[in-house]
Amino acid sequence: MDNSGMYVGLDIGTTSIKVIVAENVKGQMNVIGVGNERSNGVSRGVIVDIDKAAEAIQRAVRQAEEKASIEIHDVIVGIPANLLKIEPCSGMIAIDDQSREITGRDVRSVSAAALIQSLPPEREVVDILADEFVVDGFDGIKDPRGMVGVRLELHGTIFTGPKTIMHNTRKAVEQAGLNLRGTVINPMAQGMMVMNDGEQDFGTILIDLGGGQATAAVIHDHQLKYIDVDQEGGQFITKDISVVLNTSLDSAEKLKRDYGYADSTQASDEDEFPVDVVGQSQPTPISEKYLAEIIEARLDQIFKRLRGNLDKVQALELPGGIVLTGGVAALPGITDLATDEFNTNVRVYVPDQMGLRHPSFTLALALVKYFGGLSEIDLLIKSALTGSTQLADETDEIRQREQDAENQQQQSAAPQSTQGKQAKPKKKKNRSEGIRKFFSDFFD
Repeated sequence: MDNSGMYVGLDIGTTSIKVIVAENVKGQMNVIGVGNERSNGVSRGVIVDIDKAAEAIQRAVRQAEEKASIEIHDVIVGIPANLLKIEPCSGMIAIDDQSREITGRDVRSVSAAALIQSLPPEREVVDILADEFVVDGFDGIKDPRGMVGVRLELHGTIFTGPKTIMHNTRKAVEQAGLNLRGTVINPMAQGMMVMNDGEQDFGTILIDLGGGQATAAVIHDHQLKYIDVDQEGGQFITKDISVVLNTSLDSAEKLKRDYGYADSTQASDEDEFPVDVVGQSQPTPISEKYLAEIIEARLDQIFKRLRGNLDKVQALELPGGIVLTGGVAALPGITDLATDEFNTNVRVYVPDQMGLRHPSFTLALALVKYFGGLSEIDLLIKSALTGSTQLADETDEIRQREQDAENQQQQSAAPQSTQGKQAKPKKKKNRSEGIRKFFSDFFD
């Protein structure tokens, strides 16, 4: 099977590493393979041991390859929001020939100009998004290619993060024998998938309750506006259960998944289950309510810290409320607990694809959907991060060939007007697919 139209999302999480292989068929992403392996070398969403992380990535990729019956070479990797900063940016270039149309190379050049920032040595630009282009003072332009002007400006947003996170991610992916097709900031991809158009427009909070940390992101005007990361997640709940009940971590994790409730008021005080206690030969019976109280105590702490920071930016006043996702969001009763704590409407997002109906798969699926939905102009802007002009040259060449073909068709149709109009030359159906595949070479 040719995987030129394939998109592979890689979610490097604290407790698990997930790989999703999706095929783009007429703009629809169809999942054809999934890999899910226990993580290693990752702490609180950040790779801390490159060798161990690379081995875990390889195992997850092999599992996805077997299910999808393809060989995976290129992956789209999610970048955690730890210490992420969001800043406005702008760039401006002069067009050397007043009669020349603006090209893809000009778009890449003005994007590169917007990237010129005075950053501390330990930080780097992770991503750039354009809000608008301005041609000779005319603003609100989304794609300036084909226009004529003497001055091209870009106004947008850049996202900067620690170099350590980016380097360790690239190195682990490379060591796993894979090419980095692209990187996407985790909450940006998730927000675009789990929220509808109205929620993204009027403002909604996304809370990703992962194994190593909890991330709150505010999406407003279809843009990522605010990030807050709490350094506690599902692993801390497991540790609490292990300590309080004197049981192993593996046993505590199983208890959390099989019998856990986020809201203790919904758990039964009469229903009991056996717990293997360290130092005892016989299991000890524990009630559902007692386990739920342990879980609720930790979640209550996480929610209170997140609420304090969200209140500072008036995020809870946004009409969209809160969308919960991530593995911890699968706990029964978590919607009611979050509603009581944040005092706003709360819902849990669960992917509807067969075999992925668990909130822990949200990020991996969001990566392929987000990257697959990028337009040519989006990819051109992102190409400025690599410093390469190759993609711009390729798109310009394609546009020029199409323009030449159209001109030739018009010329040949003129003397034959009595014989009817000739059919337009067919454009390549997979033009955008080829460009995205070509874009993956930037990170090699």
